[in-house]
Amino acid sequence: MKMASILVTGVSGYVGGALVPRLARDGHRLRGMSRDPGRVRQPGIALVGADALSGRGLRRALEGIEVAYYLIHSMEPAADGAFTERERRSAQNFARAARRAGVRRVIYLGGPMPAGGRLSRHLASRLAVEQILLDSCPEPVAFRASILIGARSRSFRFLVRLVERLPVLAIPAWGEHRSAPVDERDALELLARAATSEAVAGLSLDMRGPEVVSYAELIDRIVEAMLIARPQVRLRGVNLTPLASRVAAAVSGERVELVEPLMESLDDDLLPRDNRAAELLGVRLHSLDSAIEHALREWEMDETLRAR
Repeated sequence: MKMASILVTGVSGYVGGALVPRLARDGHRLRGMSRDPGRVRQPGIALVGADALSGRGLRRALEGIEVAYYLIHSMEPAADGAFTERERRSAQNFARAARRAGVRRVIYLGGPMPAGGRLSRHLASRLAVEQILLDSCPEPVAFRASILIGARSRSFRFLVRLVERLPVLAIPAWGEHRSAPVDERDALELLARAATSEAVAGLSLDMRGPEVVSYAELIDRIVEAMLIARPQVRLRGVNLTPLASRVAAAVSGERVELVEPLMESLDDDLLPRDNRAAELLGVRLHSLDSAIEHALREWEMDETLRAR
């Protein structure tokens, strides 16, 4: 396998932190980027402090880099503008710096597009960032993923917390909508192989699991894996996203500023366009049940789930 000089942004986050050891196994020369390198506990990787939003440190972070993973999202509340504006500015600054540094490939992990074409704030922002980064270098690669099934995935943890803490699950109308959740292990494998594969250069691809399920069915699978009983009440035709997001945030322990844009994104099917990513990169996909079981086992290595 060809070795590359690789920058991983968002190295203190969920995907970036998990991707570093996977890339290290392939022998790549790795550099991690974080706004606060002192908070990063990642052995075997050089760290550089930089901020895509302000542009601070990007030149030094990208110097000598061939492949850069853009794993930066800005949905947390802040005083310097809406998350959509922060994400756009960060992507533009990074794209400009990548072009100047001669980066060959930028790899982006974004979100899927709704089947009906109605874009939430969250998904519209992801698409805008994708378009900016696809124009940033000669061989860009964009991935679109819906729900990652993993112990540290915020979307998965959000669903598990609801299952764990609510004796009866009230499922709004978006529970009927479908997606193809992907195992964290498969997502990391796709990302890692994309670093050097010529087959995916210049493409926008969907990360997907082998099964298409509704969100209500996904919750049922989690309930079954946790070996508990959680009756569902289907609120067909009723979404109540602002109210539901506040209740869900309180129950799950997440911030409502994060939960509400995510719930807005569930108002349509989020289906993959095809299975080209796994085919082009030669990745065999885990089943949904295997993904859920693996994620729950990893979770319980650090914390016991009260309902399990």
